[in-house]
Amino acid sequence: MEENLLFPVLTGMVISYIIGSFPTSLLAGKILKGIDIRNHGSGNAGATNVLRILGWKPGLIVILIDILKGWIPTFFFINFFQQHELNDDGILKILFGFCSVLGHSYTIFANFKGGKGVGTLLGMLIALFPIAIPLCLLIFITIVILTGYVSLGSIFASISLPVFILVLPIFEIEPPHFSLIIFSLLIPFFILFTHRSNIIRLRNGSENQFKKFMIFSKD
Repeated sequence: MEENLLFPVLTGMVISYIIGSFPTSLLAGKILKGIDIRNHGSGNAGATNVLRILGWKPGLIVILIDILKGWIPTFFFINFFQQHELNDDGILKILFGFCSVLGHSYTIFANFKGGKGVGTLLGMLIALFPIAIPLCLLIFITIVILTGYVSLGSIFASISLPVFILVLPIFEIEPPHFSLIIFSLLIPFFILFTHRSNIIRLRNGSENQFKKFMIFSKD
């Protein structure tokens, strides 16, 4: 990396992390119900738990803000480097976006205990893969309405991302930069890592299930 790029890149990474650290779900719990959302439901400081405890309207607001937390650094910050000749600006987009995701998952405003980063990661991925992500969302929605498990939908959607990216060129859609292709292959591993506890609960049958979202629910 060019020496004159080092300071602005580091500054962008720090700002991205701070943006991602904004504790959306914790503020929603405090403002709307006077509670620490981490002491209720799944104990996770994320939009899914807000949806479960506070209802769909606060949950929707939280997820939209979390998405913006990932989209803004990834989409906008690269504009500050347009005067530089970058062979692959995907690397900087990944850096800024991922710092935001880390900020959400390990927020400085809550002793580094945040959410699982799915919403913020989604915002980052929308900026990186505007064609593939809507297809991944279809996978997510399908899994949720069939099973009622948001965590399972997130896992399957993340696995489908590199598949869609590798398949899209068949339909004469220009593939993303090489760095973004490699990054898409790492996304499923990140989601699996952050959903370790969910996977354990899925295996032993104790995972929280949104039956009202299921089209084939027996209840």
